[in-house]
Amino acid sequence: MSVRSSVRRSSRAALLLACAFGALNSASAQEPSAEDDTITVTGRRISESSEAIGADKVTNTVGITRDALLSAPSGISGLKMLEQLPGFNVQTDGPLGLYEFGNSVQTRAFNLDQIGFLVDGIPTGRSDAFGGSPVFRYVDNENLGRVEASVGAGDVGLPSYSSLGPIISYNSIAPQDDMGLFVSQSFGDNNLKRTFIRASTGKVGPFKAYVSRTKLDSDLWRGAGSVDREHWEAQVHADLGGTSWGRFKFVSNDFFDYDSPTLSRTQYASATPSFNGLGGTGRDIGYIVAPPNTTAGFTPTVPGIAYSNSAYANSYNLAINVRKDKLYGATVHLGIADNVWFESTAYWEDKGGYGVSPDTYANSLFYYTGQNAIGLPVNAPKGTQFGRSGVGGDRYGLTTKLHWELGSHAVEAGAWVEQDKYHRTQARYNTTDGSPSSPADLDSLVFLRRDYRSKRDTTQLFLKDTIKLADDRLIVDLGFKSLFLDYHYFGYRDFADYFRNIGTAAAPNYVAGWGQHGATASYNDGFLPMAGLIYKLDGHTQLFASFAENTALPKGLDDIFSVVPTNGALAPTPKPEKSRNFELGVRTNQSEFYGALAFYFTKFDDRIAQTAIAVAGTTELQSVYTNVGRVRSYGAEFTGTYKPAFLNGLAYFNLNATYNNAKFQDDLPNGTALAGKYLPDSAKWIVNGGVTVEPASWLVANFSGKYTSSRFASLTNLRPDPANAAGPQISSAIPGFTIFSAYVDIGDGITLGPVKSVKARFNVDNLFDKDTLSFISPQTAVDGFFRPQSPRTFQFTISGEI
Repeated sequence: MSVRSSVRRSSRAALLLACAFGALNSASAQEPSAEDDTITVTGRRISESSEAIGADKVTNTVGITRDALLSAPSGISGLKMLEQLPGFNVQTDGPLGLYEFGNSVQTRAFNLDQIGFLVDGIPTGRSDAFGGSPVFRYVDNENLGRVEASVGAGDVGLPSYSSLGPIISYNSIAPQDDMGLFVSQSFGDNNLKRTFIRASTGKVGPFKAYVSRTKLDSDLWRGAGSVDREHWEAQVHADLGGTSWGRFKFVSNDFFDYDSPTLSRTQYASATPSFNGLGGTGRDIGYIVAPPNTTAGFTPTVPGIAYSNSAYANSYNLAINVRKDKLYGATVHLGIADNVWFESTAYWEDKGGYGVSPDTYANSLFYYTGQNAIGLPVNAPKGTQFGRSGVGGDRYGLTTKLHWELGSHAVEAGAWVEQDKYHRTQARYNTTDGSPSSPADLDSLVFLRRDYRSKRDTTQLFLKDTIKLADDRLIVDLGFKSLFLDYHYFGYRDFADYFRNIGTAAAPNYVAGWGQHGATASYNDGFLPMAGLIYKLDGHTQLFASFAENTALPKGLDDIFSVVPTNGALAPTPKPEKSRNFELGVRTNQSEFYGALAFYFTKFDDRIAQTAIAVAGTTELQSVYTNVGRVRSYGAEFTGTYKPAFLNGLAYFNLNATYNNAKFQDDLPNGTALAGKYLPDSAKWIVNGGVTVEPASWLVANFSGKYTSSRFASLTNLRPDPANAAGPQISSAIPGFTIFSAYVDIGDGITLGPVKSVKARFNVDNLFDKDTLSFISPQTAVDGFFRPQSPRTFQFTISGEI
């Protein structure tokens, strides 16, 4: 028996045993009395059971509450938090997951771009690092009270134009009633330093508020470069009398970091140091500090051009990400009458920043030559160029909801409107002397590539009725939403809009390009239904089932319309992505155990991917984004926590397990066989669990592990055989792996003079220093590119409150 097959069978056995144990506890529980309704599974790092398993929710809804978040490593990103939930395959670059281009999330048939995110009721829009609003820019784990995820079928009242089912809500803590100051200081490997300070006003008349600041500095864990994050959050809460209240929220995120490269499988396995001997080997490969041009492998390739060697494109100085984002939100909740309330949130997001990538002398010279020939105001390249991609824009919107309880009915209706404006530029500039280590000269333009604006106008309406029947033992949810999406695009799409060569490479004839182009697309669906029910077997155990249809704006729409076909026309307008999600499950909340088990089936139509099609009237192929057809996914998700009475509260155990079978149902339009192939980067098995011990009032310790099964790195699940390129292709899968972590909290609740709640925490990630490929950037029919799992990393945090 192979090691992989043994691990796979062990994972299945763990899932079956956990499910059987939960069912046994439920079956053996006595009929509850009024006193039995009190939940007794408690612990200092246990999420509140009703929220952890989604009690009284018609869909499989799982959550992490504040107690469980308190022991996460300081500074962990909002996406990496999802590792603790069933159904989520999360891969990040680095132990905190802060690198924006190194995050991937898969759940059921969907990836990060097809999941909806909300922060305190505010939708975050797209998750694109370019132009989007990734959720990790807007949260800090010290300020979070709860993270709640509907894995397959989010409530119709939740606003999102990107969700095809999954919706994740991040909910902040409310300001505290007493004046106070909370301070946390962290130190760790890679010169990590992080300071978090939150000042609370306490109640001042009807108001209470807090403001917090986070400053994080760290070196990259591989290669040259650093990470710098300054994050501010503020919240003001106003008591408006009765059940009415108001809230103002502000977030500012100023982020600067250097890139790290993706790796080929060959690079990762090679014992030869990369980048002409300066970039390390294996998982340690990273961008380099630019050496003198007299260094072997870096000498000029063009006489008189000191930094013309393409090896300088691996310099870290020209691999930068800068983001400055602000989010403002105002919420009012009005208690209109008994069992009737109205809530509305207005928000505005201001987005800005840029990314930098290097460009080689030879590549820059090619584009400079063509653009100079038609009279564009460009300058000859001096060496290695500064490639700047600007991102900016703003997003504003309004959500409303009216809730009315009438007898056995609870009716909700509401609307959401939003406008998202985005401006993207892309150009190459000289540095002052052509060296990648020198400052950029933004007055010395070498060539232009893109300059376009896009706009998304969204309107969503919803209506839902929650009906309680059979003495509240049966709850039925019936609802629908209407989603109306308008998209506009205008500007320079790519090089061909600036200049074209109608001659040959040997005898070029440069002419003006196609010029600016505009595109408009509308995606409207007036009826997207959702239905669900809960049947309460007793006061502790519920059966639930749900069905939901969803549609979403096609992912990557800006990139789709940025493709310039050879005839200059617009790229084909894609169809909207659509999904249908079915769920059936059981959840139970016993004195020693709580857990939930859900089975699901998902049908996903009109998936968007990059492929090749023929130009109209020719046999010439070109890369475009296109509809690759249907995907179906089925599987099971389990979450459970067990605190055995015989241990007298000393320890408790948790287990999350996911089985997911997700496959393409159609071939690509160009004939590439995909039907029956697994989705790339989709793990069939994910199992994570651990044990937490509380041997004393001042000590909490945890040991946990996460197993991710093998995943494919290409859409076809195949790659060329490096030992026989002309022979049949081989599997593109990377092996499954298990990562262990641990933490110890010391001094929980200790007071030292005026300082209370003094606590020290030690976190270790990748405890056994597993060296493996983890993050996948899939390709179509060749091998993908990868990011390695970060090595063992320690972090120490001390915190206190005044």
